Amino acid sequence: MHLRSLSNDVPLAGLKILMIGAGGIGGYYAARLARAGHELVLTARGDHLNALKARGLTVDYEGEVLHQTLPAFSHTELIQKHEPDDFDLIVIALKSTATAPVMAKLASWLESAAVPVLSLQNGVDNEPVIAEVVGEDRVLGGLAVRIGGHITEPGHVFAEGVAQVVMGAWPRQRPDDLRISLLRRLEALFNAAGIPTTVSDNIRYELWRKLVINNGVNPLSALTGLDTRRLTHHPGFRKIVHGMMAETVAASKADDVNLGPEDLAEMFDLISNFNAIKTSMLVDKEKGRPLELDSIAGAVLRRCDRLGIEAPYTMTVNALLAHSQG
Repeated sequence: MHLRSLSNDVPLAGLKILMIGAGGIGGYYAARLARAGHELVLTARGDHLNALKARGLTVDYEGEVLHQTLPAFSHTELIQKHEPDDFDLIVIALKSTATAPVMAKLASWLESAAVPVLSLQNGVDNEPVIAEVVGEDRVLGGLAVRIGGHITEPGHVFAEGVAQVVMGAWPRQRPDDLRISLLRRLEALFNAAGIPTTVSDNIRYELWRKLVINNGVNPLSALTGLDTRRLTHHPGFRKIVHGMMAETVAASKADDVNLGPEDLAEMFDLISNFNAIKTSMLVDKEKGRPLELDSIAGAVLRRCDRLGIEAPYTMTVNALLAHSQG
């Protein structure tokens, strides 16, 4: 049941899925898929990994508690105990700061396998790193939409929001693409598990739309300590959010994605009316963890530089936040 054979004869339960990164996002989706009858294996590190091994995974999702006892490994243990083709799907839900080092560690383990790899991460630069290891034909781009989540204590995850998934063939869908039937089957499986999921025929467009939101609120929230609702309703910060989102729309042209004013308006309206989310970057800053600044603001600034256009809002917030990190 790998890339070329995961088809309509697969039951609505029973996939074996490796979740690389069982934090706020990965932990929630893993618990939801496990509850639906799929076999999940997790990777994590440190105290969180130890707690997962000892007590299992507990997810607090909008008043619902999901508890699952699932196998959990470090990446070194994973390589020792499993082959990649033991799995029907590998989902990467790491912080973007970890993508390159983790893929480097898993490269020799992954590269000769056939299992498809789905990225559910922030930013637009994760899939190229994954593709360098496994090849484009095995890469599924994806994003988690309208979800906030983080580890509250080792073994425990908090998540909120609609928690949608959008996935698609990366970098683009070809007419004869073997991934199309795979994606349609995964769409059915995820929806049956209670995860609202759609397939896009232009996943880079969707990834850039999410980056519009991420760049609009994540760095500024980490700088100010404010949640998304307070940022977007503050008369001064609201203008900065909108400015950073507009700069992201302009930067998309460097990747031939070409977002427009309607995307800006839709994304700004969405984040302004969404739950009061404490962004993952703010949580990381409070916990002293590395920030996804380069993969969010940095991605925008590099592309604006390539296009020869200014991005003063993003440049200023990025510089201030980077300086505050020392």
